[in-house]
Amino acid sequence: MALAIASLRAFGFACLGLAVAGATVWGALAIYFSDLWVEPLRIGLAAAFGLGTSFAFVCLRRRRRTLLGFGVAFAILLAWWTSIEPSNQRDWQTEVAVLPYATRDGDLVTLHDIRNFAYRTEQDFVPRYYDRTFDLRALDAVDLIAVYWAGDAIAHIMVSFGFAGEQVAFSIETRKEKGEAYSSLAGFFRQYELIYVVGDERDLIRVRTNYRQPEELVYLYRTRASPDTARLLFLQYVEKINQLNEAPEFYNTLTTNCTTDVWMLVRALAGRLPLDWRVLLSGYFPSYAYDLGSLDARLPFADLKTASLVNERAHAADHDPAFSARIREGLPQPVPRERSSEAPAPPPGA
Repeated sequence: MALAIASLRAFGFACLGLAVAGATVWGALAIYFSDLWVEPLRIGLAAAFGLGTSFAFVCLRRRRRTLLGFGVAFAILLAWWTSIEPSNQRDWQTEVAVLPYATRDGDLVTLHDIRNFAYRTEQDFVPRYYDRTFDLRALDAVDLIAVYWAGDAIAHIMVSFGFAGEQVAFSIETRKEKGEAYSSLAGFFRQYELIYVVGDERDLIRVRTNYRQPEELVYLYRTRASPDTARLLFLQYVEKINQLNEAPEFYNTLTTNCTTDVWMLVRALAGRLPLDWRVLLSGYFPSYAYDLGSLDARLPFADLKTASLVNERAHAADHDPAFSARIREGLPQPVPRERSSEAPAPPPGA
């Protein structure tokens, strides 16, 4: 009995120690990636928090008081960190400088500031934007775009909507400031704002296939989304871009990123959120959508994936105004669902 109690106490202390260590590492990183603009100050405060915590627990004898003091210090740090606010007013990189927005008149939705840059290289381009009005009654296609650059597990997911052959795509990205580079680690700590880029496929796809070096692999899958599902999903994106205009949000590497696309797609295409590890590892999401019956099941998935690679088509189409139509030539086209009986109720006003 005494041995069991001792073992439980040791286990409890071990868990407490891990919790304190984890909180200390998180706290130091939160300080380092905070909005304190002087880097030496951020480095000094982060080091002081980490080293001070270590010194206190190693050298001070009264552990309960030490633990209480750490709890108070961590609570203050957490309160300060959560007070950091996102903003739409920063010196943004050109690619994400303009926030899109939408206006609606019944079935007519006008998307403002659709991005369509004219690229010479990935870094050398002429910024161009246009407005376009889409008729929801003509919405007849939802395409899943998966972009790979470093193996099979992680992909950037985009969604493209077709209106009687005219496409518009949405890409969830980090809104970086000039001189700021992307870091997955920094993305956990309120380092970047969130942007839903609304773009012409001649921009969002072509920059990845034709201009990035090395080029990224882009797969375009036609989905079996019903007209009801397509309308619901499109209006969710419209609502979100307007929300971000009014109330900016932070990007988060884990919870608020292009994986949001995955969650929205699962909910729209399947009407529910079935548990599956492929929802988190976005590179495998196309195979998950295939198993849900949302893609063309007439081919084995491996063959469907091979047939859905559009890089060669994108190189051939390049500056062609019919870029979207040409990259879809020969792609497997599944039979669409007539109606999504499992789809959730549309948002108010939809």
